[in-house]
Amino acid sequence: MLQEVGDDAMHRLRLTSNLEDLCSADIIVEAIVESEDIKKKLFKDLDGIAKSSAILASNTSSISITRLASATRRPSQVIGMHFMNPPPIMKLVEIIRGADTSEETFLATKVLAERFGKTTVCSQDYAGFVVNRILMPMINEAFHTLYTGVATKEDIDSGMKHGTNHPMGPLELADLIGLDVCLSVMKVLHEGLGDSKYAPCPLLVQYVDAGRLGRKRGVGVYDYREATQKLSPRL
Repeated sequence: MLQEVGDDAMHRLRLTSNLEDLCSADIIVEAIVESEDIKKKLFKDLDGIAKSSAILASNTSSISITRLASATRRPSQVIGMHFMNPPPIMKLVEIIRGADTSEETFLATKVLAERFGKTTVCSQDYAGFVVNRILMPMINEAFHTLYTGVATKEDIDSGMKHGTNHPMGPLELADLIGLDVCLSVMKVLHEGLGDSKYAPCPLLVQYVDAGRLGRKRGVGVYDYREATQKLSPRL
C-alpha cells in the first residue's frame, strides 16, 4: 500500500525550469540560495507570474520574511515555511509570519505542512527565528571550542552526542548543513540582533574562505573525500 502511495505521488510530480509554469499554483515554496537580494528578485518575479490568490512561501533559515514580502504587491500572502534539513526525515516545519502576513495565509500554510505529516512551530519575524536562533550559536561555539584547542573535533561531537543526546555532533551537523550556510546565518544574527555574541568564529570564516563547505564539497570540518573514493566504482 505504501509503495502504491509513493508511486502515485511520483507520477503527479512535474519538473520544470520555467517560472511561467507556476502560474496556476496555489502555493509556491522558494528554496534557493540563502541571499536576500537573490530571493527578493525571485519573489518580485513570482509576484508577476503567480495568480492573485497564490501564497508565496520562503524556506529561508534566517532572512526577514517582512523584507522578502516588500518585493511583492501581496505582503499579506508571503510567509516563511522553513523545512528542517533533511526534509524527508526531519519532522519540523517552522512557520514565520511577516509583519503583514494574514491569518488566512498562516492557517493555510499550517494545514499544508500538517498534511505533509509535519509538526509545526510558529515564530515571529526576528533574525534566526526559533531554531537557528538557538542552533547556530551552538554550532558557532563548537567552532570556538575547536579554534581555541579545548578539544578535538571528534571529542566535541562525541561529547554533545553522548552528553546531551543529540543525534549528531554540532560540527558534523555544520558539515551536513553547509559551512557557508552556517556562516550566512551567523552574519544575519550578528547584524540583525546587534550583539557581539553572534559574531562568527574566525575558524568558521576561514573554512568557508578556503572552500571547505562541508559534505557538498567533500571537505569541511571533516574530510569525506577518502570515503567517497572508496565508494566509487573502479573503471
